[in-house]
Amino acid sequence: MKKDEAPRSRPLTAANDNSCALGPAQVDAALTRIAEAIGRHIAREHVRARKAANDNDLP
Repeated sequence: MKKDEAPRSRPLTAANDNSCALGPAQVDAALTRIAEAIGRHIAREHVRARKAANDNDLP
């Protein structure tokens, strides 16, 4: 018998076989917070770019 064909004493489980600790509503809320943070970051970048382009204006 080859080594690969040897009977196993216990079944194999996948390394990423984690139970989901969050419910669907909690996942949606977390994703919404992440999307809002990304949106704020992008908006800040656009504001900085506009200020840099208009730096000749008087304060």
